[in-house]
Amino acid sequence: MVLAALSSLLLGVSSLGYHRVLQEIWAQVTGGVSPLSSREAAILWYLRAPRVVLAALVGGALAISGAAFQGVFRNPLADPYLLGAAAGAGLGATIIVVSAPSWSIALPLAAFVGALGGVGLSWVLSQSAGSGPAMLLLAGVAVASFLTAVQTFVQQANIETIQRVYSWMLGGLNTTGWREVVLSLPYIAVTSVVLWLCGRLLDVLAVGDEEAASLGIRPARVRMLVLGAASLATAAAVSVGGLIGFVGIVVPHIVRLLAGASYRIVLPLSLLGGAAFLIVADEIARTILAPAELPIGVITAFTGAPFFLLVLRMNRAGR
Repeated sequence: MVLAALSSLLLGVSSLGYHRVLQEIWAQVTGGVSPLSSREAAILWYLRAPRVVLAALVGGALAISGAAFQGVFRNPLADPYLLGAAAGAGLGATIIVVSAPSWSIALPLAAFVGALGGVGLSWVLSQSAGSGPAMLLLAGVAVASFLTAVQTFVQQANIETIQRVYSWMLGGLNTTGWREVVLSLPYIAVTSVVLWLCGRLLDVLAVGDEEAASLGIRPARVRMLVLGAASLATAAAVSVGGLIGFVGIVVPHIVRLLAGASYRIVLPLSLLGGAAFLIVADEIARTILAPAELPIGVITAFTGAPFFLLVLRMNRAGR
């Protein structure tokens, strides 16, 4: 993650010089003389740096939420994007943006309500059609598609307001300085700690509710706590980064392949791995067609879609 962040600070549309950027970082640490002009320093610290930090926060939140959803639903294909959490959060944030643009502090809370609604609706639909991972996945895809369509309609009906106030909602991690970082950091930090502390409980739930209950654990309460924390983390990520798919399914599976299936390990490593993954994806999105910029979701989809198909094939082979 540190290497990805450093690389993203060094690379950009404006060439600042690798050595001069490194000297500038060292000067800030030691209190030395800056080698950059005021304009170049502004590009580094008010454009690149907040975007790197925001990418780390959003990627980490989506990845640890995906791992938590997989533990709660015992479904290796569970993901904030596929379960409708991200789409519900996006719709909730969009409604606040178009109805009360000055209420930026309410964005994560509105997105949280939307995320819970999306996951809850997916769960209810899957139970009415028949329990099982396949039904949950199909219900989540249907709910996500519907909520995304509603969000797109609301955005297009209020396109001038969104472009003027929150243009990033139309597809990217475009920051306005450190505002988005300050807005999302408390939510993501608190929920990440809560999910990390729940890792041992998710390991116990993996063996079955009866075994967990015999050990004094209340499965329903644990699931509600984890579901609420994961939904709030997803909401905070979507409220400042828009809809970004596949992070929550790709990163946890890679972590499991490398470090094992225990959630005590999967959750914290997913947080770090998701941060690194989205930093690199954002770096590619803003440099591959420079000076034009791709939506970051395009880069994650190029990586995530083939990986998702691979996971489906592995699950089928395992059965």
